[in-house]
Amino acid sequence: MIKSRKRVLLAFSFLLASATMNVYAIQDSIPRARKIKDVLIYKDTSFFSTFPSVIKKPDGELLLAFRRAPNRRIFGESGNNHVDHNSYLVSLRSTDGENWTKYPELIYAHTFGGSQDPCLLQLKDGTLLCTSYGWQQVRESGLPNLKQPYFGDDGYIFLGGYLVRSFDGGRSWQGPYYPPHIKPERNFNPYGVPVPAYNRGALYEDKDGRILWIVAAADSIKKTSNYLIVSKDKGLTWEYTGEVAKDSKISFNEASVYETPKGDIVGFLRTGDFDDQAVIARSKDGGKTFKWESMGFQGHPLNALRLPDNRVLLTYGYRHQPFGIRARILNAECTDFKTAPEIVLREDGGNGDIGYTWPVQLDKNRVLVVYYFNKENGIRHIAGTILEIK
Repeated sequence: MIKSRKRVLLAFSFLLASATMNVYAIQDSIPRARKIKDVLIYKDTSFFSTFPSVIKKPDGELLLAFRRAPNRRIFGESGNNHVDHNSYLVSLRSTDGENWTKYPELIYAHTFGGSQDPCLLQLKDGTLLCTSYGWQQVRESGLPNLKQPYFGDDGYIFLGGYLVRSFDGGRSWQGPYYPPHIKPERNFNPYGVPVPAYNRGALYEDKDGRILWIVAAADSIKKTSNYLIVSKDKGLTWEYTGEVAKDSKISFNEASVYETPKGDIVGFLRTGDFDDQAVIARSKDGGKTFKWESMGFQGHPLNALRLPDNRVLLTYGYRHQPFGIRARILNAECTDFKTAPEIVLREDGGNGDIGYTWPVQLDKNRVLVVYYFNKENGIRHIAGTILEIK
């Protein structure tokens, strides 16, 4: 009888422990974020507004950059696209993430072409960098005279990358400064010069003060790969470090880079010909070598924000039905990407031409994620979602 009772108690204890473990497992699987509200940041039917980035200055002011171009439909054209000789970089300001200045300030308009995807980085000393890249329109009579090979899109020829810098919180900008051409890039720009390094995505200042930038290069006619370049002088000059991700069939391009508390350099990469799989690349030797793998979900491009407790908020556009914006909260070393629950911020997008997220910490518990968006394939505009992170 006593032995039988002991067996029952042991069985009950095991079941209770298992139930408790299951409760904790369920709790760990619950996304620890709550959506507070969506915010309309900038919308003007005269302009096609896309590709935002945002930083929070030491005085608490938010500075948001985006690419603006004329809405070509007001000229009777059939539509807009992401290449325009009249596109340029502008900024807005806010003190709370909800109320923004109405009229954009000019960051930079390229002398000869349209500019794309302004990516802001605030250094520890307050210096601001803004990277971009451009396209130059070349008339049909000039195309046969360009140095081969070049990358073109309907008469627009790729210029490659550049950056500008600000020392007064984005009130004025110096530059442009051109990063070097990297050897894997095969193309020339319209001037017959090898294309300067370029890419869209977040740069990162590591613990040693180096600026890390994962750039792209067209290493064949149809494919790009990713490589790391590093600056030790606040973006004035750059050194080629090595390959981040390359494959015989898969393209790697738009990328954000991040350094974990233990010192791993992690890249979050957009892919092509890989079923829109998000990819992570990791280096444990300071960026000399990387190993990449699929993260097990779809979405692009990706952006990472270190939260106050060292977890990482990873945000991305979801360009499949239902179109929208999504996120995951990773552990400090970004190793649980395959099991971290997906958080749906929005699923009311008009089509796949949305996304390009960029998160910024508003206060201890709240984050603003900015992106561009459209409803029912209407005019592209800059929007955001405010999250409470638990």
